[in-house]
Amino acid sequence: MVRPIVKYGDPVLGRPAVEITEFDASLKSLADEMLEVMYAARGVGLAAPQIGVSKRIFVMDATAGQDQARRFVVANPVIELAEGEQEGGEGCLSVPGFSFEIRRAEHVVLRGQDVGGSQIILDVAGLEARCVAHEIDHLNGKLLLAHVSPLKRDLTIRKIKKRIRAHDW
Repeated sequence: MVRPIVKYGDPVLGRPAVEITEFDASLKSLADEMLEVMYAARGVGLAAPQIGVSKRIFVMDATAGQDQARRFVVANPVIELAEGEQEGGEGCLSVPGFSFEIRRAEHVVLRGQDVGGSQIILDVAGLEARCVAHEIDHLNGKLLLAHVSPLKRDLTIRKIKKRIRAHDW
């Protein structure tokens, strides 16, 4: 059974995820499941906390499955360089139905590990750089709502609470 995506309000989304120390078959299985969930939800990235797992791993594919070479699984990611600036619409699978204009770095260099524990370095720009920053925010217990004005955040949270009361969340 594939785990559902957890939504705003679930405590796992507000906590920093735990560093991965065991690179075994269960981690590979988790990564495969995350890719399946991401593709099914038509997302470009997914962090483990978004399926209720507090581990520092994310998956990303900004090509929607069109280019296997651009599909990434990164454990224990650390941004080494973030430069330039881009602003654009950004949504989140854990905050469905909302999108915000958010500033992110245009170019990111990221160090991490693959599912086997080997060191990897990603050098990405544009949508991939935005996605990396977004997913690392999740691993740090931060949602995209942290990047919007307090007024927008409060209005969005009110709308979400209304949807929760209506059992539409």
